[in-house]
Amino acid sequence: MPVLESIRKRFAKEKPLKGVRLAACLHVTTETAGLIRTLKAGGAEVSLCASNPLSTQDDVAAALVQQDRVPVFSIKGEDGQTYYKHIYQALEVKPHLTMDDGADLVSTIHSEKRGLLKGIIGGTEETTTGVIRLRSMAEKKVLSYPIVAVNDANTKHLFDNRYGTGQSTIDGIIRATNRLLAGSTLVICGYGWCGRGVSMRAKGMGADVVVVEVDALKALEAVMDGFRVMPVAEAAKVGDIFCTLTGDINVIRKEHFLTMKNGAIVANSGHFNVELDLKSLGQISKKRRFIREYVEEYTLNGGKKINVLGEGRLINLAAAEGHPPSVMDMSFANQALCAEYIVKKGKTLKKMVYGVPVEIDQEIARLKLASMGIKIDNLTAEQKKYLASWEMGT
Repeated sequence: MPVLESIRKRFAKEKPLKGVRLAACLHVTTETAGLIRTLKAGGAEVSLCASNPLSTQDDVAAALVQQDRVPVFSIKGEDGQTYYKHIYQALEVKPHLTMDDGADLVSTIHSEKRGLLKGIIGGTEETTTGVIRLRSMAEKKVLSYPIVAVNDANTKHLFDNRYGTGQSTIDGIIRATNRLLAGSTLVICGYGWCGRGVSMRAKGMGADVVVVEVDALKALEAVMDGFRVMPVAEAAKVGDIFCTLTGDINVIRKEHFLTMKNGAIVANSGHFNVELDLKSLGQISKKRRFIREYVEEYTLNGGKKINVLGEGRLINLAAAEGHPPSVMDMSFANQALCAEYIVKKGKTLKKMVYGVPVEIDQEIARLKLASMGIKIDNLTAEQKKYLASWEMGT
């Protein structure tokens, strides 16, 4: 993670986060450890909890505690009660900054730990799902401190969401099932940047990709990209493998499970496990059993079998290792630099959701290219003048 490493070296010298207490709710992975060490190098006092019950790498959590003296509250496979207990424990640091991956930290503070609000300068949010939640809070005038939407940075969603989620989701599905994608019909629900990435990768591996969308522009784009587009009710009948990436609730429901093929495989790569209506699936099933790690077989009352991967949670982190470090390098560089930005500018910001400053986005892209040994051109003085003028025409 060379970009993050370069930031860490500067942070170690300048200490821009000195005296800042920071609570982070993130996937506890090797890449996250790189971010936490960068924040510590900048002078921050950090506490960390998991943003998903199945995404924790226990050896990473232990290493951060033992080697870096960072309080980490996270165990792979923890139940819901333990998950929220860990959020409460991470908040005991009484943070000045919050760093979220799904907005559970922010929502917990606003609903249950409001006494912490007076000490908070601002926060960051990593995911599309979290940004949706936080923008809703801002619109309803209940958001009590400024948030920078790291997810909206071009150096985040164009790469992390598209290439990271694209590769790691396919990786998770294959690791869990050992299924051949070539010749299979893969239904992708949601054609945002994550859905685009998975569709692109699946097509490259020979899958017949069907896209489900509610947004006319995204559906049209999927058609132009060469994919079949249809409602989920129709796709349910033809799909062999299904993957949801929408950020919304109950995308695949009871009526869809009932029309699926025998042996259909269902997975989710959206942040929360609400995209699959597993409660209804359980109600129409007479038997459930794990047939291999991360694969739970539901036998419906009529005898048909549906296979659910990773308990309906993020399949790329439940059954695989999440995004490769090279793409998380840019995402976590955004987190580190936005934390620095909030410390400098937080008191001047309003209680709303902000995009990542353009100069941070551009700096991360520049650093990434440099780390790859790639050079680009600069505009000449003549070209700059032309772009800034209106007098010169044909």
